[in-house]
Amino acid sequence: MSRAGPVIILVAALFALWYAAAVPMNIREALTAAEREGVAVQPDTAVERRDANALGLVLANPGQIPDAWAQDRPRLPAPHQVAGELWQSVVMEEVEGRRGLLRSGSLSNRGLLLHAWITLSATALGFVIGAMAGIALAIGIVHSKTMEKSVMPWAIVSQTVPIVALAPMIVVVLYSVGLQGLLPKAIISAYLSFFPVVVGMVKGLRAPDAMQTDLMRTWDASGWQVLTRLRLPASMPYLFASMKIAVAAALVGAIVGELPVQGGGLGARMLAGSYYGQTAQIWAALLLAAALAAVLVAMIGGAQRLALRRMGGAA
Repeated sequence: MSRAGPVIILVAALFALWYAAAVPMNIREALTAAEREGVAVQPDTAVERRDANALGLVLANPGQIPDAWAQDRPRLPAPHQVAGELWQSVVMEEVEGRRGLLRSGSLSNRGLLLHAWITLSATALGFVIGAMAGIALAIGIVHSKTMEKSVMPWAIVSQTVPIVALAPMIVVVLYSVGLQGLLPKAIISAYLSFFPVVVGMVKGLRAPDAMQTDLMRTWDASGWQVLTRLRLPASMPYLFASMKIAVAAALVGAIVGELPVQGGGLGARMLAGSYYGQTAQIWAALLLAAALAAVLVAMIGGAQRLALRRMGGAA
């Protein structure tokens, strides 16, 4: 309980802050709805309420606070509204689908689970591509001064281009050559995930000091033996730390890549929610994406502990 106590307190504080923030965000819509039902509100005209301060409206109409948490299309949905949307789109859609048309066991195309699977597939493929490219590039940079001076600056510059602007270009270019579906989104994910791996892996490969490398030379070790027996084992903590950042970046890349495609996924779900004013749908997809990121990072952490244990290091 001593470990869980601070976490519970922090989560409770966040929920309290969320509920408190939802009131001024939604108070104008709540007052408008109350006025239509014949309830007296202050100020009594829509123009005055539009120009009034939101906190002032809350203080002048405390009886409408519960209504601010129950709007159909709130500006900021309350936690229970997001939880209801998650329950409906994750659980009930699948239950209703299996009672109806989904006899084969496939996921409902209206549920969040299918969209999460689409995003996860692009994330996993992009992360693998980005991690492999990052490791290969880091090995080349460590072993070649020419490559370090020529490639590393371009790798740094590539991360200054906004991915929101670059993603549609990648999708259009790949579509023009017949590549569509999962691969364009995976390439966008790889674009965001390779750089953390490059930086971490270069740092890790250079972790052995001069005494260790000189000792390998006295044993007449080849460059391949120095890499596999000294540099790679020393780089593992750095690699896994960078991979945790990279897998989260890959998820962001997959979501951004789904915005111009609109072929399913959490990004497309968020975009559809913004089109139709369904903010609870946006928040539900956002929270599910955060949960996916947490699971992926935890999986990398588990792989790190297993690898270090097998290598005889601290898990």
